[in-house]
Amino acid sequence: MTGTAPVSRRQYLGTAGAIIGTTAGCLTGADASIHVLAAGSLTSTIEDHIRPAFEDATDHTLRPEYHGSTTLLQLISDGTKHPDVAISADATLLRTRLFDAHADWALEFASNRLGICYVPSTPLGRRLAAGTPWWRAAVDAAPDTIAVSDPALDPLGYRTLMAFTLAATAHDAPDLRADLDPATVTKPSESQLLADVETGNHAAAVVYENMALDHDLPFLGFPDAYNFAAPERADHYASATYTTDDGTRIHGRPITYATTVLNDASNTAGGRAFVRFLAANPDMVRDAGLAVPESLPTHQGALPDALER
Repeated sequence: MTGTAPVSRRQYLGTAGAIIGTTAGCLTGADASIHVLAAGSLTSTIEDHIRPAFEDATDHTLRPEYHGSTTLLQLISDGTKHPDVAISADATLLRTRLFDAHADWALEFASNRLGICYVPSTPLGRRLAAGTPWWRAAVDAAPDTIAVSDPALDPLGYRTLMAFTLAATAHDAPDLRADLDPATVTKPSESQLLADVETGNHAAAVVYENMALDHDLPFLGFPDAYNFAAPERADHYASATYTTDDGTRIHGRPITYATTVLNDASNTAGGRAFVRFLAANPDMVRDAGLAVPESLPTHQGALPDALER
């Protein structure tokens, strides 16, 4: 089957155990290791939830690395890294960068919501906790108060800029994006983004909801007009764009996490077992702070028979 197609959870649940059991029985030691390049926003999701559950259920060992999705896909496309599995926080970006040369299919398995997390004891945090609209409080904040991700390295960064653009329209504040510049400071990685908030270097950060939950920080989700969590607003999101250094224009789109097993994977069977495990356990993914609507999982490209039967 090609193109975008829903795949029922029953299909995954019905055969997940068989595939995991088969691969667990014939792969041990180093051969059972699965190298995963994953979006940085999934660090705690995988380490605290998915990895222990998967390793407990199988003889496989995950070897995850975490990077911004733009960075990890570039590492694969330029031949620097050769993982078994890739997981991107932008499904379209994964297809654009990997299809044809490196992968033939992608499974979309989760969504997320954009917003702002904060330290309640800070001046900005107190205003947010008191109900001041985030954008008014942010404009008034001291310089370098709000950490944001680098748009050149990961989708969180360019979604933040797009959200600021859409927020300007939503709140009838045409200069909002420029007015927010003094208060924001760009960080080179998603891990540093929240580490600097936790250590008190910054009062807040624009993040995905699961990241705030991972770090036990209060989270204010942006409205549907610019949180990239409402599929019915896809056309509206697409009105915001970001242009990369190489001239590629990226349009706003709903947040969707996608994964694939690479064509040159060293452990194809293990990689497929891991992808099936993600699709077959939506409650585990939800417990980690991600959203799994009824529309997921879906896929692009022709799924391997082992994943589609």
